[in-house]
Amino acid sequence: MEEREIETEGVSERSLIERINVRNTAMIILTSVAALYFISWAQAVLVPLVGAILISYALDPLVSGLERFRIPRPLGAALMLIILVVTIVGASIPLKRETIAILEKAPWAIEQFQRQEARSAPKEEGVVEKAQDVAKKIEDSAKGDEESEDEPEVMRVRVVDEPFKIRKFLMEGSSTILVVVSQVFSVLLLVYFMLAAGRLYKRKVVKLSGPAFSDMRKAARIMNEFHGQVRRFLFVMLLGALFVGFFTWLAFFFLGMEQAVFWGVVAGLASVVPYLGPFLVMAGTGVAAFIQFGTIDMAILVAAVSLVITSIQGNLLLPMLTSRVSSLNEIAIFIGLLFWGWLWGPVGLIIATPVLMIIKTLCDHVGNLRAVGELLGK
Repeated sequence: MEEREIETEGVSERSLIERINVRNTAMIILTSVAALYFISWAQAVLVPLVGAILISYALDPLVSGLERFRIPRPLGAALMLIILVVTIVGASIPLKRETIAILEKAPWAIEQFQRQEARSAPKEEGVVEKAQDVAKKIEDSAKGDEESEDEPEVMRVRVVDEPFKIRKFLMEGSSTILVVVSQVFSVLLLVYFMLAAGRLYKRKVVKLSGPAFSDMRKAARIMNEFHGQVRRFLFVMLLGALFVGFFTWLAFFFLGMEQAVFWGVVAGLASVVPYLGPFLVMAGTGVAAFIQFGTIDMAILVAAVSLVITSIQGNLLLPMLTSRVSSLNEIAIFIGLLFWGWLWGPVGLIIATPVLMIIKTLCDHVGNLRAVGELLGK
């Protein structure tokens, strides 16, 4: 009996090892590494493309609404883009004024802080600082005799700062500005062409899926799920941004913060970037509160209020709404945020969840990838 049990265990272990195909596993690993390298290398092309797709998904219902009023899609797409650009430019003008007003008060706040530090009593040194001072004195006394015997002549060196050259500064910054402007222009053009094309590529994908009607219907269902999930996610992000913006403005208004509307808008926009955006808003509001009130207590209070509002939005509101519009689990979303944030920075944090939604939907309808869809799902 024992020999039979040992034989069966050996057979089971042997069959488990035989199922692992080393060649296929190596090919999967190499393909994954090559895909990661390509995604990172082609960031300058893929980021505008993905951004244009998300913006076109957000504006497509409005263009379709104009189309019902017998307005051609190319004209409706142009109108929506013009309205979008004018709105952004019009909103940036008062925001710029508020930013300048905050920066003008920064020197005064720094001076007030320095005065408070000068008036405050000197702090007592801790045990670690005293021990370091004692050790330094002992070391100096031990080396004092050796240094006093032969002191080498020291050559005086004068450090001359290079004068600031405006032309050099503009030449260095012009390349970055040119890249940003070109990418924004590319995104606007891509959004226009996608909105003007309408369902053209959807019909092409359905047509290429195969001559069988069942395959075409399955492809149409997958495309509809893509569109529906991305649009619902964008709607959830809009609700989260409105929540953060409104309650930030309301809280700062009652706290007596200047530029409360400005910080409400900034907090709402920054909430679109998970983790990084709320942290930057918390730091910025704390600095602004210190500049206005000149006390550390008010800076901590304002920063804490901002953190509480963004925490409610990020930990309660968004997970509850996202769970209703998608079938992703929280661990998959968090890993996706880490992965795409590592690849593409803040842009990767924004697109991580919709990309995971698309991958999950695709894996659920492909037989060989259903295991991946199961891992991503709830």
